[in-house]
Amino acid sequence: MNYNINKGIGRTAEFKGLKAQYLFIFAGGLLGTLILVMILYMAGVNSYICLFLGAGGASLIVWQTFSLNKKYGEHGLMKIGARKRHPRYIICRKPVRRYLRFTPKLKVV
Repeated sequence: MNYNINKGIGRTAEFKGLKAQYLFIFAGGLLGTLILVMILYMAGVNSYICLFLGAGGASLIVWQTFSLNKKYGEHGLMKIGARKRHPRYIICRKPVRRYLRFTPKLKVV
């Protein structure tokens, strides 16, 4: 018997070149645009305006998501987020002599 082996174990999900968190940004953006257009249409906004906003918003999301994927790669957005959480430099306002002072340790009996 022949069994097919799944060679994609451990790989990140990919769709049309989009990888990892970009898929969620892509899907969430398109879903948000769809919901916005539906709300505007139900509110009575002109259908041509709804169509223009839907097509413009969707094309903007597609373009921006693919450009982020191309620019930063698979783990790039996580690296940028981690870099923003770390301080750029450490400020030390204590006097230097405080660090150089010798303090003997107490003996525990």
